[in-house]
Amino acid sequence: MSFLHIENLSKTYTVDDSTFVGVDNISLSINRGEFLSIVGHSGSGKTTLVSLIGGILKPTAGRVLLEGVDICTLDDDKLSEYRAQRIGFMFQFASLLPILTARENVLLPGIFSPDTKTDNAKVARDLLEMVGIGEKLDSYPSQLSGGQQRRVAIARALLNNPDIILADEPTGDLDEDTEAEIMHLFEEINKKKGVTIILITHNLELAGKAQKKLRMTKGQLVGI
Repeated sequence: MSFLHIENLSKTYTVDDSTFVGVDNISLSINRGEFLSIVGHSGSGKTTLVSLIGGILKPTAGRVLLEGVDICTLDDDKLSEYRAQRIGFMFQFASLLPILTARENVLLPGIFSPDTKTDNAKVARDLLEMVGIGEKLDSYPSQLSGGQQRRVAIARALLNNPDIILADEPTGDLDEDTEAEIMHLFEEINKKKGVTIILITHNLELAGKAQKKLRMTKGQLVGI
C-alpha cells in the first residue's frame, strides 16, 4: 500500500448556472519520503489539488487515503487533528503575524495540537537554527527580509513534525538567489528528515529538483 493514495479525485464548483472543474478524476500514489513537484499554469487546478490533500476542501468525488485512511470520511475534529499533526502548509506568501516574533510565529501550529509532551519552545529554536536564522529568534517580520520570512514559514510548517509538507508556490515572490536557497532547504528537509514534500510551482527549473515531476492542465495530471 502506498503512503498517500489519491483515487479518482474530482472537485467541481457551481457558480450561478455554470459548473467549473478544478480537479478532474485524478489518481496518484506517493511514497513516504518522496519529493514530488507539480507544475502548471494559473487555474490548472494545482492549488485545488493540494487543498484536497490537506483536508481544506472536500472532494466532489473520489478519495484521499493516507496510510489507508480516507481523510474524506473524518469528522471535523479528526480532520482538524489531521491538518495540525500530519500536514505542514506553506503558501505563496509567508503570512507571518506582524505582532509576533519569529519564534512566536513558529509556535503557532502548536496551539492546534493536543501534544503536550513536546517542548515546542525548544523545538522552535532548533528549527530556526536549522533553517539558518537562529539569530533572528526574537525579530519581528518587519525586521526580516523576504527570504528570512520564508525560512520562518518553513520552520513553522515543521513544528509538529508533519508527515507531508504541502508547498504552494513558496518561492513565487523571491529573487533567484533566495529562491535557490529555499529550494536547497526543501531538499535538505526531504533527505535528512524524510518528510514527504509536494511542491506546487510554475517554474520548470525548480520542479526539476524533485524526484518526480508532473504537470497539471485543465484539472488533470500528466507526466513531464
